[in-house]
Amino acid sequence: MAKHRWVMLLSLVIAITMVLSSCTTPTPAPAEPQIIEKEVTRVSEVIVKETVEVPKEVEKEVTPEPVDRTGAWLDTVVVIEEPSADAAVNRMETGEIDVYAYQVTSPDVARMVEESDKLSFTRSFGSYNELTFNPAGPEFADGRLNPFSSAKIREAMNILIDREYIAKELMGGMAVPRWLPLNNASNDYAALADVARKIEFQYAYNKDKAQEAISAEMEALGAKLVDGKWTYNGSPVEIILLIRTEDERRDIGDYVANQLEDIGFTTVRDYKTGAEASPIWTRGDPTEGKFSIYTGGWVTTVVPRNLADNFAFFYTDMGLPYLLWQQYKNDPAFYELAQRLENNDFKNLAERREMMAEALEMAMKDSNRIFLVDEASITPARNEVQVAADLYGGVGGAWLWPVTLRRAGEVGGSMTIGLPSILPEPWNPLAGSNWIYDMMLIRGTGEIALMYDPYTGLVWPQRIEKADVVIEEGLPVGKTHDWVNLEFAPKIEVPEDAWVDWDPVAQKFLTAGEVYTETATALRKSVVYYPADLYETSKWHDGSNLSVGDFVMGMILTFDRAKEESKVYDANAVPEFDSFMSAFKGVKITSVDPLVIETYSDLYQLDAEMSVTDWWPYYNQGEGSWHVLTMGLLAEEAGEMAYTAAKAQENDTEWTSFIAGPCMDLLSAHLTEAISTTFVPYAPTFSEFVSEDEVAERYANLQEWYRTRGHFWVGTGPYYLERAFPVEGTVILRRFLDYADPATKWERFAAAPIADVELDGPGMVNQGKEAVYEVWVEFNDAPYPADDISEVKYLLFDSAGELAVVDAAAMVEEGLYEIKLTSEQTAKLAEGSTRLEVVVVSKTVAVPSSAALQLVVAK
Repeated sequence: MAKHRWVMLLSLVIAITMVLSSCTTPTPAPAEPQIIEKEVTRVSEVIVKETVEVPKEVEKEVTPEPVDRTGAWLDTVVVIEEPSADAAVNRMETGEIDVYAYQVTSPDVARMVEESDKLSFTRSFGSYNELTFNPAGPEFADGRLNPFSSAKIREAMNILIDREYIAKELMGGMAVPRWLPLNNASNDYAALADVARKIEFQYAYNKDKAQEAISAEMEALGAKLVDGKWTYNGSPVEIILLIRTEDERRDIGDYVANQLEDIGFTTVRDYKTGAEASPIWTRGDPTEGKFSIYTGGWVTTVVPRNLADNFAFFYTDMGLPYLLWQQYKNDPAFYELAQRLENNDFKNLAERREMMAEALEMAMKDSNRIFLVDEASITPARNEVQVAADLYGGVGGAWLWPVTLRRAGEVGGSMTIGLPSILPEPWNPLAGSNWIYDMMLIRGTGEIALMYDPYTGLVWPQRIEKADVVIEEGLPVGKTHDWVNLEFAPKIEVPEDAWVDWDPVAQKFLTAGEVYTETATALRKSVVYYPADLYETSKWHDGSNLSVGDFVMGMILTFDRAKEESKVYDANAVPEFDSFMSAFKGVKITSVDPLVIETYSDLYQLDAEMSVTDWWPYYNQGEGSWHVLTMGLLAEEAGEMAYTAAKAQENDTEWTSFIAGPCMDLLSAHLTEAISTTFVPYAPTFSEFVSEDEVAERYANLQEWYRTRGHFWVGTGPYYLERAFPVEGTVILRRFLDYADPATKWERFAAAPIADVELDGPGMVNQGKEAVYEVWVEFNDAPYPADDISEVKYLLFDSAGELAVVDAAAMVEEGLYEIKLTSEQTAKLAEGSTRLEVVVVSKTVAVPSSAALQLVVAK
């Protein structure tokens, strides 16, 4: 029964979102994408026809009394590799594993967890599966034809695949079909439901239609169908499917191979684990043709307030600095539109909607990847485990897991986390591993200035004091929290002394006065005020104090690596930089101590909170101090390694790793040299912000850190990396004693306040007679605070399944609402079975709650 409840639950979330969007004006609020490769590396029915039973999940009491403890609740976290979810459940039953930090979609595993008296789970909606195509060609380097070099064939693949079959049969009902680069259970999908439905109908499964389109294009590419098999220059056209083996993607890969074989292709099924597949599709040269299709899996780790930048991420070279992404060639109009959407380059919500609708159509024509299903996932844990789980990213994707993970009511101790894979790729902050397995641990050792709310996707101050956001008048920006001040202005001018570009030869910033011929303006100004004691209370794990130099290094690296004249130029950094520069107007450090930074840009978000640019030294793949990053830069300049996998592949060097492998000796050698010369990176600029004493102290601290720890991974987070054992599949994290925050700071997020809703009233309704129903809304057996509820809405369907009434329930008292079906409303109902649903939308949780009653209408 578990699998049926789970697909019903996800379908209900989608249906509710769509119905509510049709009744109100949607106001999507963008945020940065938090899309992570689930393995290596951001609907069906509007009418719900069955009662949804919500299975048990983790609901822990937070600690009622203050605790004199800083940082993490645990002393030690041991992370081990366990590829099998079945085995992980058994190991949790015996206490060998405490949390399996993976979004499990197996209905059998879900049933095992639900039936266990020792285990519980949290649920999440952010995981999804897709097919990643290799678009190189039309021929690979060895002369083989690559059918997926053709956008027309990639587009036709959408209708060759039966997504309903995958969701219901291959995934046991733990998923719903997905066609678009928008999570089904999202505001953006709801706002574009009419467009989405049209596209889904257009690209519905039709094998004959797909075969016809693919055949026409294959012939245009010069291929011939001989005895039912496609050939090219006399040889069979082979499709190499890189198929993941750890989960449902093995079955998906086999299904796709069968479909391709049925229409004349010869397939090679290359079964690989995540670690085995990664070097092929993320680091390999696509032109060598070592794979044609990869069975991809992703997780959006933060509740998405905006998915408009998914087009740039998934379809263009702006997405990731991998060789595969650099093969993406798009219709110029689609590329420009994707870039504009990434930068929120629109004047109002109506224009945004038009742009999104057009981009969805273009994305299907492009189809560098095609989406298959959204998963209904669980993260299992032992009953005594207390941890914040993101409603999209689960435990593994939650930014708050390291500061909330504990045994309920206990302080200290150790826990063991199981993950399907351990250390599949190198760690480096600029362009290291993007696997969810790695990123979970990286987040545990790092810090961000603004913390993501795991239930709404908005941000809260973590390391900043406050922020001002100034927006050009007329733009659709609002705010929710008081820590940010929102103002509007008719014109926002960029100061002449603001930094707007970078000279990689002189190693100096260029100011607005030097670059612009007239006073520049921006659509947004962000001012961030850091705490007065920032440099004293924030420490790197090696004992170094945070300094303004860490921020300046981030500003420099934003520009330098994308400049051809730079000593560490990386062509793979250019697309992301170009996208950044299309909106960036300037940055200015107005005060060093206390630190205050102004940023000017044409990129704004609909939430003022998400429009704050903080410049905290957290890069794409982790936190980085200026002195550790310098060691990597020196090694890259020497041609020994490269921050991006693509550049390392191109130059036949090491992909920079700060945790293990041959990079350790190389980095150590450069550290020794830097100490002997008191080396200052980018000295013409950097020496203005760091003293000789700081340089010497930082290098000495790092040398001692490396001597005792054997690696260069240094963050400021609640845990530090004690040891990493890639071969053994083990990572050990220890509590960082100098972490300043009290352990109780984020405990309010220990359990998602998803409302429990009960609908009570008569099961029979007489035509033309009033009927009254009570709606009880609670959390943890207490009334749900009315101030935290956005709306309690009810939906009445007639016997034909059509929506007859949508209205708001009236509040009687805290936790109790009333629905009155008037005599006029019931008079219009035909005799027979009908359905009443109630939807509770919380201000503190992005996922709505619901309840339903099946009614009989009589005369």
